[in-house]
Amino acid sequence: MSVRRLAKDQPASFAFSKETMKKVDWWIAKYPADRARSAVIPMLWLVQKQEGWVSEPAIRAIADKLDMAYIRVLEVATFYTMFMLEPVGSAALIQVCGTTPCMLRGAGDLMKVCKDRIGPKQTLSADGKFYWEEVECLGACVNAPMAMINDYYFEDLTASDMNQIIDDFAAGKTPERGPRVDRVNSAPEGGALTLTDPRLYDGSAAKPINKLPNSEPVTA
Repeated sequence: MSVRRLAKDQPASFAFSKETMKKVDWWIAKYPADRARSAVIPMLWLVQKQEGWVSEPAIRAIADKLDMAYIRVLEVATFYTMFMLEPVGSAALIQVCGTTPCMLRGAGDLMKVCKDRIGPKQTLSADGKFYWEEVECLGACVNAPMAMINDYYFEDLTASDMNQIIDDFAAGKTPERGPRVDRVNSAPEGGALTLTDPRLYDGSAAKPINKLPNSEPVTA
């Protein structure tokens, strides 16, 4: 894993919004007073939802709020890859899964589209709208290849799908998320292939149990 560092260009300051501060206080209140620092990860996430990324002034603000050493908050922010340490696209942050199942089913084609349309990975696009990166398994292997874009999964993708998704975000639209083939969530394409007998669900296939197994007392 490469070393993760803060962006060179940092804003002059950071301030929690009123809405974010309400959530911050809610999280802090969940812990005993001497364990308030346990809220550091939720606070980093709230900052990222507010700003789109986690800046150095924001890390200092979190440290001050939790009475933590700045370096301790920095350690957390740089350890977890879910925290973005530089500005990301205003329209879309595209995270393409590059683990084995997705790679075998065409993740490389998705990454090529991103590179051709947006630029090198982990680099903000020239128009400031897009940012893409390769990430480790996102847990949707059955729906490979896939990408998490902003907060949602886009699955069963082709290069054509990725091109259209980028076009839609660029135009200010909200592309349909989820599988791009005829399936519901992670069910088989075209519909269920097993456990399709209605009797399994209406109780008619159940057989009476006259005696529970292993219900006799143990004797020496």
